[in-house]
Amino acid sequence: MALTLYVDTARWRAHQKSVLDQFPGIVPVCKGNGYGFGHGRLADEVTRFGSEIIAVGTTYEAARMKDSFGGDLLVLTPFRRGEEPVPLPDRVIRSVSSVDGVHALVGARVVIECMSSMKRHGVSEADLGRLHAAIDDVRLEGFALHLPLDRMDGSDAVEEVIAWMDRLRNARLPLHTMFVSHLKAEELARLQQQFPQTRFRARIGTRLWLGDHEATQYRGSVLDVTQVVKGDRFGYRQQKTASDGWLVVVAGGTSHGVGLEAPKALHGMMPRAKGVARAGLATVNRNLSPFVWAGKQRWFAEPPHMQVSILFVPSDAQEPRVGDELVAHLRHTTTQFDRLVDH
Repeated sequence: MALTLYVDTARWRAHQKSVLDQFPGIVPVCKGNGYGFGHGRLADEVTRFGSEIIAVGTTYEAARMKDSFGGDLLVLTPFRRGEEPVPLPDRVIRSVSSVDGVHALVGARVVIECMSSMKRHGVSEADLGRLHAAIDDVRLEGFALHLPLDRMDGSDAVEEVIAWMDRLRNARLPLHTMFVSHLKAEELARLQQQFPQTRFRARIGTRLWLGDHEATQYRGSVLDVTQVVKGDRFGYRQQKTASDGWLVVVAGGTSHGVGLEAPKALHGMMPRAKGVARAGLATVNRNLSPFVWAGKQRWFAEPPHMQVSILFVPSDAQEPRVGDELVAHLRHTTTQFDRLVDH
């Protein structure tokens, strides 16, 4: 009885191949919780399709991955002086986003982040003069640009990369490899055509692992079902049931990420209106669960517990049975499953 991630392996791998074909030289990203699959599983997939490099979020993730993946490990979080040292093999490549960071990594393999319109971190154009001398002491693997997903101002991602290529070239810095994020395949092809001497490598996680929504599905097992009538009290807070139905205990609670949501960027009136409605219902303890039964998303009977959730299913729906599985619409990057089943 578990919260299970079912993977249609053939379909999932077919999608991976379609992405690999569009982005030659791809750098697969396997950070966080491994996009819901776990680092070990993604390391196996990357090994299977033959990439010599994998990108991870932190040095701690690199330490956990070093024994399950034999190729290069690119750490995406930039190096900072004073950070806790983590023993790592020489095949680990550090991202660095400042001239000072480059000076502190003598002898290391490094990728230098340039400040993009994301304005997260990176060297600026004004840094390039000092950077020229600093790179003599490191093994430079290339430069990188982390680009935004949306461009509300109508700007062009390719033009942003070209502008940085020009800055680096004018500063007489090597342009053998450029790591980029969030480019479309046709945009990458345009760049490769314009700069044939540079190898553009797309760092891709979400599109690679989660691009086919039909390839994966979470399901929670029904652990218990209790029939109730309107007015019955139940649970920690002894609330009353609003109508006749069933209290359904299903695998999947806060320790799995059920009921936990990251803030979303909403666009358009309808999504915003739904958000306002959900917030209003929550103030009267009405919270929609991610679990689906008989074609409908069901309400939490009470807030989810650590490992299980209790749902209310009204009597006009089919009665759930112990052992049934309820599909759960969960965010992969915040979910921890009990087991993964390939089928």
